[in-house]
Amino acid sequence: MLEKNNKRDISYNYRGETCLNCELPLEKSDHFCPNCGQKNSTKKLNFSDFFIQLFSGLFNYDSRFQRTVRVMLFSPGKISKDYVNGKRIRYANPFQFYLSASIIFFLVAGLSDNFEGINFENQNKAIDDGITKIQQDSLMQAQLKEISALKNNNIEVDSIINNVAKSRKSNDKSYQDIYVPQEKLDTMNNLNRIGTKLQIFHKYFKETRITSEEEALKELEYDETGWNKFLYQRAMRFDLFYTNPKLFADYLINKLPFIIFFYLPVFALFIWLLYIRRPFNYMEHLIFAFHVQTTLFVLYIIGFSIDHILKSDVGFFLANGIFIFYLYKSMRNFYGQGRVKTILKFILLNIIFFTLATIASIIAVIVSFSIF
Repeated sequence: MLEKNNKRDISYNYRGETCLNCELPLEKSDHFCPNCGQKNSTKKLNFSDFFIQLFSGLFNYDSRFQRTVRVMLFSPGKISKDYVNGKRIRYANPFQFYLSASIIFFLVAGLSDNFEGINFENQNKAIDDGITKIQQDSLMQAQLKEISALKNNNIEVDSIINNVAKSRKSNDKSYQDIYVPQEKLDTMNNLNRIGTKLQIFHKYFKETRITSEEEALKELEYDETGWNKFLYQRAMRFDLFYTNPKLFADYLINKLPFIIFFYLPVFALFIWLLYIRRPFNYMEHLIFAFHVQTTLFVLYIIGFSIDHILKSDVGFFLANGIFIFYLYKSMRNFYGQGRVKTILKFILLNIIFFTLATIASIIAVIVSFSIF
């Protein structure tokens, strides 16, 4: 009877006696290989099979995706608790889901025009024009002198204006004014030598617009080493960033999902130390960290979308406010501790998070600028 039903199945005719993936012997009645899970079929691929597999995979992931988002947003800590307790098939993989959410978030964040039109060089010119205007306008100087904070502390407006003007003029020096020969550079320590070279290279490029490293180093009479060429390239990139910071901001934003992906395991180590007496291993803390970070991205996606539509910052602040409460509830539900302990650890965890985030951000900016 079973054989008759099998023969009515079209796929039965294409079933083999050996798994094509792991070569395990199979029966004709086996729909899938019990060893590796691959479908038992010798049928050659065609367009209909390809699209059936594609869309079945998408809808299967889509159902888990919806469930993951729903549970993650409305039941803080539950998804992490379920996952470490073995209830995993119903949810999306935490690491894959994190990458999906983070990429969508940074695409949405890339729509922001916060850096649009910013030009530090033009801003500096505007400052210089403002200082010149104050120096030439006696009425404006008299109004500044009447400011109570300056009068009460006996601060002279003229000295402030002159000091600022001197500082601005020192920044306008030519590369020839700050030039240091190779012999003197060799006597400096590494940090001072790099800083001095970058300053000279930037001034030189700004004045000459020479993009050839060899030509620039030859004219400056510096050694044509790979390191000097690299520093000259960084100086050129800095000038580009200085005149159009949005380019660098977009570049950094595109790299952030992967930077945070490698930052979270370090953060999870501190969570493990904070909850060292609780019955959780490192990987379970890491899963919790990824779920929490993914929730923040999902909230930001919603918040930034609202801000983009309404042209406001309401969504961003609302997302932060919700996340603060969400993090507390997640810690309470996942680790199962009382209010007082959870609040204390919540505060300590945030201090650790922002400290690590600051260090990671500085490293990320330095590394990103180095390879920009």
